[in-house]
Amino acid sequence: MNLNILAEKAAKVYQINPKVEAVLLGGSVSRNWQDSYSDIELFIFWKEPPTDEDRKKPVTKLAGEIIDFYPYEEKEWSETYIAEGIKLEISNFLTTSIEGIIDDIVVSFNPDVYKQCLAAAVYDGVPLSGESFVKQLKDKVKQYPNELSIAMIKEYMFLGNSWTNREALLHRKDWLMLYKVITDVQTHIMGMLSGLNKQYVHHPAFKWQKQTLESMAIAPENISSRLESVFLSDPVTSLSELEGIVLEVYQFIQREHPKMDISPVVGKSLFLRPEHGKE
Repeated sequence: MNLNILAEKAAKVYQINPKVEAVLLGGSVSRNWQDSYSDIELFIFWKEPPTDEDRKKPVTKLAGEIIDFYPYEEKEWSETYIAEGIKLEISNFLTTSIEGIIDDIVVSFNPDVYKQCLAAAVYDGVPLSGESFVKQLKDKVKQYPNELSIAMIKEYMFLGNSWTNREALLHRKDWLMLYKVITDVQTHIMGMLSGLNKQYVHHPAFKWQKQTLESMAIAPENISSRLESVFLSDPVTSLSELEGIVLEVYQFIQREHPKMDISPVVGKSLFLRPEHGKE
């Protein structure tokens, strides 16, 4: 099944409803990153609040089977269903809501990753209907603000107190907590690099990490394979590699934003919890 064909078919069904302003294709399909496990992510922008019937009618027309059907929450209605053997994830927003969320990102410079995911969906998304409205949204996110870059770096540059315990966790072979710390630090690295490269975060857990890193111009050399090796190498080597990457990212921050004083954060990130009995 060609996911784009089904997405276009679904968009035509949604567009029948006069309340619908636009339909946007997002997710991996819009970025040409899809694989055999991918689903279809559609964003439906409504002129007025959709009723349950408004949301269920397209599912019926597509002979779909509902998996999840959620009420209004955090400015969104959402549902998931299977049609023609493919999962469709639907995010419904009022036009005023999506405009307000995007303004919060590009005008107020809010680094919230969930809101950024919507900005990323608009930035990369493919309009399937309502092209003029989608163009208005795309025009808003086209220029990634420098202030947002700084906000993202500040949000992620402190790696957390647990990072200072890394040697102790390694010595104790406390693998569960050690790898949680490693995962958290990689998340912070992705956040800092997103800000440095002025790229909206497209998934709150930084899904599609390899493809995202390969699209970045400002990053340590071979960053994708190096971060991958952190999970696949022995723990001693992994920690050493991760420490090196962190320092390189800080160097990029100092280069790109020379007026930012990150020395206190660098000092905390280099600090190691002392072992008893050692100077």
